[in-house]
Amino acid sequence: MLQCNTTRVVGAMASPMFDCMTEMQQALLRQAPRHFGEPNRLPATVDGWAVFLDVDGTIVDIAETPGAVVVEARLPAQLALLCGRLGGALAVVTGRELAFLDTLLPGRAFSAAGLHGAEMRLPDGSGHKTEPSLRLAIARGKLEAAAAAWPGVVVEDKGASVAAHFRLAPQFEGQVDAIMSAIAADLESSHMIQHGKSVVEIRPRGHDKGTAVTALMDIPPFLGRRPLAIGDDLTDEAMFAVVNDLGGLSVKVGPSEASTLATTRLADPAAVRAWIASVVEPAT
Repeated sequence: MLQCNTTRVVGAMASPMFDCMTEMQQALLRQAPRHFGEPNRLPATVDGWAVFLDVDGTIVDIAETPGAVVVEARLPAQLALLCGRLGGALAVVTGRELAFLDTLLPGRAFSAAGLHGAEMRLPDGSGHKTEPSLRLAIARGKLEAAAAAWPGVVVEDKGASVAAHFRLAPQFEGQVDAIMSAIAADLESSHMIQHGKSVVEIRPRGHDKGTAVTALMDIPPFLGRRPLAIGDDLTDEAMFAVVNDLGGLSVKVGPSEASTLATTRLADPAAVRAWIASVVEPAT
C-alpha cells in the first residue's frame, strides 16, 4: 500500500492545485508519469476482465450543473449487455450518491460504489451506506448561506457529503476553497476535503475509489479477473493505483497534459461509449 506523507513537491509537479490535494492524492501523483501510455489501447473483447467505470466525464459528458447531465439513450442497455458479457463483473464507481445513480442509470444490472466508496452495492444486492450526520447538515447550511452571495456556485447535497461546484463561476474558486477548507477542518475526525474538476467536496473519511475496487476484486464475480478502470478526474487516481498494482489496465479520459497514474487514455466520454458499444455490439 502506498505510504502517505506531507512532503512538499518541488519542480514540475508543484502547484497550488497540488497543495490542495489530500495526502493520498499527493502520494499517488508523485509516482505518476508526466504523460500517458499509448492512447486507445483497450481490449477488443472483455473476456476475463473486470470493468470499473466512473460516471461524470467518463461515460457521460460533464454538464454545467450536477443535475444537468444527459445520458445517451442507448447507454443503460449497453451497460446491461456489458455486465452480461462480463458475467456480472461490472461496477460503476462514482462520487455521486447511489440513489442518484439509480435514477441516472436505471435497472441496477451492475454493482456500484457511490460517494467515492462510502456507499457500496455488491453483486448480491447487499451493501452499506454512510448516513448523513447532524454536524454535516449544519455545515451545509453555512455553505448554502455563503454560496447565496456567489452567483453561479451550485451546492450539491449528497446526503453524507456536500459539494460546491464553481464551473459557472470560476471567479469564486478561492472563496469556495476557503469555506470548504474551514468546514473540513471542523469535521476533521469524520470527513475530509476532496478536490475535483471545478468542484470542492466534503466527503466521509475512510473510503475512496481505490478501497471500493479492492473490496469488489476480493469477491465473485470480480475475483480472479484482470481489472480495467476508466475515469477522468483526480478522484480516480486511487482507483488507477489499485488496478495497476493488480496488473490491470487504467484509462484516463481527457487531455494528455496532466500527470496521472493511468497507463493509457481515451480522448473523451464519446470514445468510452464507443468502446463499450464495440464490445457489446460487435460489427457483423
